[in-house]
Amino acid sequence: MKHAAHPRSLVELFTGWLWGFHPRTLPPMQRANYARELLSWAFLPIMLGAIEGGTMSVLVKKAWTGVPGISPELLDFAVAFVSAAPNFANLTSFIWARVSRGRDKIRFISTIQIGTCLCVAAVAAMPLNSWGLLGTCILVLLARAAWTGVITVRAAVWRQNYPKERRASIAGKMASVQSVMLALAGWIVGASMDFSPQSFHVTFPVLAIVGLYGNSIFRGVRLRGAGRLARSERAESGRSTISANPMHTAAMAGDALHTNWRVLVEDRGYRQFMIWMFVFGMGNLMIGAPQAIVLEDGLGASYLQAILATTVIPLITMPLIIPIWARLLDRVHVVRFRAIHSWSFVAAAGTLWLAASLGQLWLFYVAGAFMGVGFAGGALAWNLGHQDFATPARDALYMSVHVTLNGIRGVIAPFLAVGLYKSLGAWGLQNWTFGACFLINTIGAVGFVLQWRGMQRQGTDHEYVRYPEIGADEGEVPTDPR
Repeated sequence: MKHAAHPRSLVELFTGWLWGFHPRTLPPMQRANYARELLSWAFLPIMLGAIEGGTMSVLVKKAWTGVPGISPELLDFAVAFVSAAPNFANLTSFIWARVSRGRDKIRFISTIQIGTCLCVAAVAAMPLNSWGLLGTCILVLLARAAWTGVITVRAAVWRQNYPKERRASIAGKMASVQSVMLALAGWIVGASMDFSPQSFHVTFPVLAIVGLYGNSIFRGVRLRGAGRLARSERAESGRSTISANPMHTAAMAGDALHTNWRVLVEDRGYRQFMIWMFVFGMGNLMIGAPQAIVLEDGLGASYLQAILATTVIPLITMPLIIPIWARLLDRVHVVRFRAIHSWSFVAAAGTLWLAASLGQLWLFYVAGAFMGVGFAGGALAWNLGHQDFATPARDALYMSVHVTLNGIRGVIAPFLAVGLYKSLGAWGLQNWTFGACFLINTIGAVGFVLQWRGMQRQGTDHEYVRYPEIGADEGEVPTDPR
């Protein structure tokens, strides 16, 4: 009888976890928006999964290997480019934050989601030659730039529609669904490319159509207090627009960068947090490109094997761990969260170093699982962490600072990693590139711990700042007390 009860308890645990995604677990006012968003994020990631950094790194490395006119060195730096593209595109975040101010957030997000889908579909038209490689790199960058706008503005939507004490849990549910669908898309791309290296000509448009269906669902989301939020944003810095005049656009970009810089100058705590995020993130962003290169050149992994290690295993691990990280982030300040969470990436980098040194594919899978643990927490802190520092009216601004700085290190890290990999390779030490990632990650993790201890000493170790959201029944935006 005892043995019979055990499977039943596992079923109950699984059904309880599954029930946690149901809209009825939320207060009535939050259910409709949550249901639409959750369903939309079940379809949009199918499209996005086609150009996920790990998937595209493997696809570019394997599909264009041996193509006339493309040297191994040029191809490896193309791998670095598509690996960097999601973060390189983050440099546009400050522009999205400015352009979206005072605008209808749902319509704005929907429009750039469509742009992302069109770029993904266009990859199918790229031939397997040098021009096709260039076109693929450009289209991936454009798609990721558009998606950066989605990420930047979406944070403000979540802040308005969901209360702080539930926000990380809700974001975690959406991230769980998204990770599973991203993993499915990666598996589809890997399996189809193993079947035929030309299959992306068909697969990418199909995945883009699925994304468009998700976009049609997202358009039904409603933003609480939309009018009041728009007015507060205009009062904060005025409404920005894109002009056909390049000088006007350049001036707007310069003004936005100045505004971002002012945030770092004025907010000491956020500045320190961004410094450690820069160091820590540099180590993480150095991993992807050399990982794809080692899997092809060192192990000769198939498309599916390589994409399992770089994309699928990390993503399917995320839903198992996200609820744990969500409960922690709901309770603590993001600095304390990062002081705990960052060590999962240290473990991942160390395992990758061991996997590359021993040439064992199964260790790459273990490292992928560790990466999934890290990504699970990162998906939450990435979208919500800045809100422990920002007032509602400055939400998109603080998010743009975070995303823009990530873009800067994202431009540097993959090329630095490939350059280091090539340089160390002259002495047969190319696998020590992962050792450098391990060291940088460790320094960043220690930095978060030191910042949190400093906050404790200064008496600023409050769990989070409860700024009132801008809803239909709230008053004016409070002045930042810091």
